[in-house]
Amino acid sequence: MTRSDLVALLAEKFTQLTHRDAEFAVKTMLDAMSDALARGHRIEIRGFGSFAINRRPPRVGRNPRSGEQVTIPEKLVPHFKPGKALREAVDEDAGSDAGEPVEVMVVRSARSADKPAAPAKPVSSVNE
Repeated sequence: MTRSDLVALLAEKFTQLTHRDAEFAVKTMLDAMSDALARGHRIEIRGFGSFAINRRPPRVGRNPRSGEQVTIPEKLVPHFKPGKALREAVDEDAGSDAGEPVEVMVVRSARSADKPAAPAKPVSSVNE
């Protein structure tokens, strides 16, 4: 599911909303959540899950080309923990489709959709 799909679903479900209003509602909600996380606040949506910021401590890594040690600085990353109701709903759905491939839905912002795709890497044959 993309951001556009979410806007379309919201506009379809709530007929009193225009597409533009639904788009504004989704943007406002995502902006508010992003701002709260950027300020270090935790977001909890009961039954769905919670968003928080995790701290990755500084560490020593290795440059894969030269093998030289590199200091990797501390990093703050967003983290999502699904709520009980979401876990149960996903588990229920997974039980009925056991063995079938799972469809992955990615929600992208309009900004990331505007970026051009990276060029494809050439595939070399094993016999070459």
